[in-house]
Amino acid sequence: MGYSDVSVVVRLSGHHNSIDGFNYFESWLKGIVVANENPLVSVITPTFNRSDFLPESIDSVLAQTYQNFQLIIVDDGSTDTTREVVEPYLTDQRIKYFYQSNQGQSVARNRGISESSGEFICFLDSDNAWLPNKLDRSLLEFSRFPQSDIVYGDGILIDEKSAEIGKNTMKRYSGRITHHLLKDNFVSMNTTMTRRKCFAELGSFNESDRVAEDYELWLRFSTRFEFRYIPEFLSYYRVMENQISSDKIKRLSSNERLLLKFLEQYPDAVTSRQRRQGLSHFYIRKARYEISIKSFRDSIYDIARGINYYPWWQGPWRALGKLLIKR
Repeated sequence: MGYSDVSVVVRLSGHHNSIDGFNYFESWLKGIVVANENPLVSVITPTFNRSDFLPESIDSVLAQTYQNFQLIIVDDGSTDTTREVVEPYLTDQRIKYFYQSNQGQSVARNRGISESSGEFICFLDSDNAWLPNKLDRSLLEFSRFPQSDIVYGDGILIDEKSAEIGKNTMKRYSGRITHHLLKDNFVSMNTTMTRRKCFAELGSFNESDRVAEDYELWLRFSTRFEFRYIPEFLSYYRVMENQISSDKIKRLSSNERLLLKFLEQYPDAVTSRQRRQGLSHFYIRKARYEISIKSFRDSIYDIARGINYYPWWQGPWRALGKLLIKR
């Protein structure tokens, strides 16, 4: 990471300031020590029939300004030329390739975790890519905020030709974020870096989930671990034009199922009010999308649920007004 040796002289004055100052300095110094350890970062890339985009993904890892990484590629039963694409890269001892029968992305990611040995774990889907400073910037955030367990940032949207088409910017949060996650999954998987201990303590991906498996993981992790948001672009997220609408509906439906299951399994994760607010926000967000694709019957149902959970919030009533105008 290019950190140089640092000599520090600290002057503390005042009875209370000396205590606060020492605590701050101790935290800061801990961060510098962590940063100087040059930790190994495990990058896990699950792939299935993405030989056309995989080289761009691999190259973006090799181009990182931080080079102490291992790249674990888990081929989930590809039938295209994925193996042939990967083979030239295997001369780099940091890159490992594993083939398995098709079992789904969650199983592939978990295989990658089990084959990895890094102190920190990142995920990069085979049709996406990273900005060159992604690893460096993530480790720097851990050094600045050593109490953090997961760091994440923003993403740039690209099309099938890797041309920029937008930015994935939305309200994101730091700290204990469970009540915020109830409203939306704003943690972008490809921008994250997670301490290995998180998986050791709370488990890996739920292999029964084929859609929105990352949302379930972040909800579960949020009950114990600290998240830290980096307000910078760290990754490129590829958007396939013919998949946008169908994927959105499928993801929203999966998110709903996972959300309700999570609240049942972790009833004390949030307060009653936070639960009602979160569910109201979720159903209104779902209704707004349904209105945009003219699925009016479904939107009426979700607006009603939003009102039922938190009638004091203006969101459901605004969505209802928008629906009436559209119709």
